Amino acid sequence: MCGIVALVGKSNRSRLDAMNAVQAHRGPDSAGHYISDDGRVSFAMRRLSIIDLESGDQPISNQSGTITLVCNGEIYNSPELRSDLERKGHQFKTRNSDVETIVHLYEEHGTDCLRFLNGMFGFVLHDVKNNLVFGARDRVGIKPLYYWRSGGCLALASELKSILQLPDFSPAVSAQSLYHYTTLLYVPDTESILEDVYRVPPGHYFVWDLNTQEFSLAPYWSPNFSITARDPEEASALVRTSAQAAVKRWTLSDVPIACSLSGGLDSASLVGLLAETGQKNIKTYTLGFSGQGEADWNETELARLVAKKWGTDHHEIILSPEGLLDDLISMVWSLEEPYGGGLPSWHVFKLMSQDVKVAMTGSGGDELFGNYHKPKFYEVSGLRRSAALARWLSRRNPGSTAELLKRFRALLRQGKQYPFGGLYPNQYKFFSDYDKRHGIFSMRTDGLEDTGAYHQRLFEASGADCVRNGLAAVDFRTQLAEEFLHMTDRFSMAHSLEARVPFLDHEFVETVFSIDPNLRSSHREMKYLLKRAMGDLLPGPLLTARKHGFTIPIGLWLRTRLKALAKFLLDADRLNRQGLFSPDFSRRYLEPHLSGQRDFDMIIWGMLMFQLWHLVFVEQRWTESPNLTISDLVN
Repeated sequence: MCGIVALVGKSNRSRLDAMNAVQAHRGPDSAGHYISDDGRVSFAMRRLSIIDLESGDQPISNQSGTITLVCNGEIYNSPELRSDLERKGHQFKTRNSDVETIVHLYEEHGTDCLRFLNGMFGFVLHDVKNNLVFGARDRVGIKPLYYWRSGGCLALASELKSILQLPDFSPAVSAQSLYHYTTLLYVPDTESILEDVYRVPPGHYFVWDLNTQEFSLAPYWSPNFSITARDPEEASALVRTSAQAAVKRWTLSDVPIACSLSGGLDSASLVGLLAETGQKNIKTYTLGFSGQGEADWNETELARLVAKKWGTDHHEIILSPEGLLDDLISMVWSLEEPYGGGLPSWHVFKLMSQDVKVAMTGSGGDELFGNYHKPKFYEVSGLRRSAALARWLSRRNPGSTAELLKRFRALLRQGKQYPFGGLYPNQYKFFSDYDKRHGIFSMRTDGLEDTGAYHQRLFEASGADCVRNGLAAVDFRTQLAEEFLHMTDRFSMAHSLEARVPFLDHEFVETVFSIDPNLRSSHREMKYLLKRAMGDLLPGPLLTARKHGFTIPIGLWLRTRLKALAKFLLDADRLNRQGLFSPDFSRRYLEPHLSGQRDFDMIIWGMLMFQLWHLVFVEQRWTESPNLTISDLVN
């Protein structure tokens, strides 16, 4: 696991070193760099040693030195790939580096090498013979890769902070990204929160032609919903055997592996699968909470049942809800982009990093198996809108309502969108698109795409033949990659810990998506198929427990511990100088909330987290993690 940076166009060692230094947390074990003979391509990296501890340093080249690569990630089928390549005559320099496999695969197959890789990665390579730079991001976006183009130059990095180190880069907020953030509490799509800085999308690769200075971006993978399994028994068996294979692949490591154990179905299944595939002395880590209302969202008891069933070396950290705020500024720095979602993972990874370098998590299980009944929400919402339309039509054609509703239900079961082209129904946490068009911003918003329309566009482009598959395709492209996996990568790597997500092994994903969606995501029982496939691995109480979720007491905090910070960051004069939001925000939202007249907790929290991000990255442009507390900012 690493952090990588690249400069293409004209090398500058001091700039390269500055870009690399700011991501030292991603790889504290070693560093390396490469500058091409003509000075037009330069790479640098920081390494967290996981596989081939002694000889696996990067950058890494082929025998002739005509291909050089830096990679952030792991290739879990590298032993099999390496054996095949050696039979074809390829000579490896390292003992068992997984990353070196990419170099020889590229020699053999060119850009088509991507279809052979199983793992998580963001990499860049220089091909001297063909005078090009080639790079890619893994299929589901587990690992990040940013890029910025200016004139004839290209900069790439694992983290946005590295690009901020370039003296000729001036950070400005992307209006479109901010517009989406104020609905979703994260930044989706290919453009980052900073104008002109982009993400290589999940399942895409790029090529930069050094002769023409042309940059091209193309997909190499997307979710495929070709249904081959419709029988419950067959589907359950497929899930189990494919999950076993994925977990076994993702245990490839020369250092110990531990597991984050929340007490939910996904992480509990993962622990059971690890034990079933022969892992010994499994370490598990759980975050618990103390304080008023703790029993409503604490899963430590369920986690202990899983640990007891498999005899794991179990560890717990118990926090008060207020304790989550102790590292808030460090979290904002590590996240790099504004984020108004969950924070507890920070403390789990912080605890785990004291003992191990690799952490397994159950990420991806929700998106694969129904995602909190989101399809049901979509279908019910669509039916309600359709019913309203049917009633309106029936006034023009009396007696037609029942027949129209029958047709609409059939379309919702089979079709890709609402009848008559209705919009994708966002479950708004912050502002709706309507709200955003009416007085939230002081910046210009004409020409910006509504978030609902953006989701609808992806939904229709998915080509899925039913609502459930279409929603899964959108989730994989947006929330999974750019919220949950973004947070997991930044929070884990902030503590020099590699987070692995075996449920997002692409072979397992493809297996699950080959199952009839009516089995995969039952409306009657959340994660019905996962429970059926993994039931014997799980303690009985966990199978019937309701879904927990840690809901941080934001409303209370904003009237107590965060009150002074909110008043400071959301002050009308400050917002006016910033020029993004209406200075009227405080009067409309903050003051009524603080007085107890209204409850605007998520609106204020989302705004507060953006303002903290803006302070750290745009106003102050801190080049290292600020050693500040909340009280330091307001005193």
